[in-house]
Amino acid sequence: MAVPAERVSYRFAVLLFNCLLTFGSYFCFDMPSVLQQQLQGNLTCPNGTHHNSTGHNGTLECVEGLGMTPAQYNLLYAIYAWTNAVVVILAGFLIDKLGNHFGVFVFSFLTVLGSSLFALGSHFKGSPYLLPMMLTGRLLFGSGNGSLTIVQNRITAFWFKGKELALAFGLTLSFSRLGSVLNFFFTQQFEAKFGMQWTLWGGSLLCVLGLFSAITVSVLDKVGMKQLGLDGIIQQESKKVRIQDIQHLPLRYWLLVLTIMFFYNGVFPFVADASKFIQDKYPGYSQQAAAYIAGAVYDSSLVLSAAVGILIDYVGLRGVFAVGCATLTLPVFALLAFTFVPPLVSTIWLGITYSFAAASMWPSIPLVVPQATLGTAMGLATSVQMVGVGLSNLIVGHMLGTKSSELKIPLWRWQQMMIFMLANTVACIIASIGLNVVDKKQDETLNRTRKGAPMGQDRDPADAAQLLEDETRTEGSVS
Repeated sequence: MAVPAERVSYRFAVLLFNCLLTFGSYFCFDMPSVLQQQLQGNLTCPNGTHHNSTGHNGTLECVEGLGMTPAQYNLLYAIYAWTNAVVVILAGFLIDKLGNHFGVFVFSFLTVLGSSLFALGSHFKGSPYLLPMMLTGRLLFGSGNGSLTIVQNRITAFWFKGKELALAFGLTLSFSRLGSVLNFFFTQQFEAKFGMQWTLWGGSLLCVLGLFSAITVSVLDKVGMKQLGLDGIIQQESKKVRIQDIQHLPLRYWLLVLTIMFFYNGVFPFVADASKFIQDKYPGYSQQAAAYIAGAVYDSSLVLSAAVGILIDYVGLRGVFAVGCATLTLPVFALLAFTFVPPLVSTIWLGITYSFAAASMWPSIPLVVPQATLGTAMGLATSVQMVGVGLSNLIVGHMLGTKSSELKIPLWRWQQMMIFMLANTVACIIASIGLNVVDKKQDETLNRTRKGAPMGQDRDPADAAQLLEDETRTEGSVS
């Protein structure tokens, strides 16, 4: 008779709470994007000119806020990315060594602490403590959220590898993006009614939901491994993991990492500034309407991620999908840079290609690295991605100017930003083509077709114990 952990219902119960891990933290991550006007608004406004959004004629009136410059605002995203770049490598290694239960609790707690400090910093308007406190909050928040995604992916890979892997990754992304979507829909309304400070504290409360989910998934994961008789074996394999194992990661892994980095360099920095861009370039959009349109990137991925995951699980061809979604992203930034086509077309389009990228790129990592070193590999991939995103945020901040008096940023500056996004997309296409070439010369793991093969027959969780030796021998140590 099968033990509970071997049932389909058990691994999907693990998946449910695993998905909820990052719901609140993804809501908090892009709150600055929706509140960009308030963060960059003037410390004081002359009597009668204060306004919370665009006027009826589409012109911006005086917005009272925290007085950040565009460079300081983009630094909120850059420091998040840099923190991830440094912390996630160590975090991935520690997760491999100490286990999932250690990672989910510690990193969930950091998201709660960081989001709370960020909210607290907003109360120090006009003081020299405001920016340091908010940056420290984003630093702690980044330390937790980036690392939490690694342990989340590690749990997903363990329970679903050889089964509904892309579907599981897609559902995880959908729940995360649900948090992002709800942020774009409700944060501005909440701010208009309760003010910015209480809005930020509401985001912190959602991170507490992730902490309770972390405790639950930790118990389910630990109990499940024990029922499968793998807890002792995986602990033994974890003891063998060394930081030097990085040098044995295959070439396909590194090309996959570069493909991910260049693609996300075009997504995250764009979404961070999209609301302001829409209001500056296209007449007649209020702050709330602009936030809705910017959030369409995540709306699309929320709706499509699960279906795209099922498709990729059924068809395979992950490398081909990576090239395709990168190529189809090119027109998005071209439209934004050189035309006045309604921005909703571009944000929905980007959301569709983003869905395919997330479902084809990230789930490919467990296919090319051993399970025992997956946390380290995921951490390194996240680190490289965040280095790229952090540098992109800085470059974008420089392109858009550093003077807070420029309430409306000139269109030529926005065009420069979109051309920079285009350049990253071209680099992504080049890296993904290289990935497919290398994959074809080896065993075509990424582009193996699975059409007609029932999902769930490939491998049981019990096979995880042999992954370190088996996959290392299969991959070799291509440098």
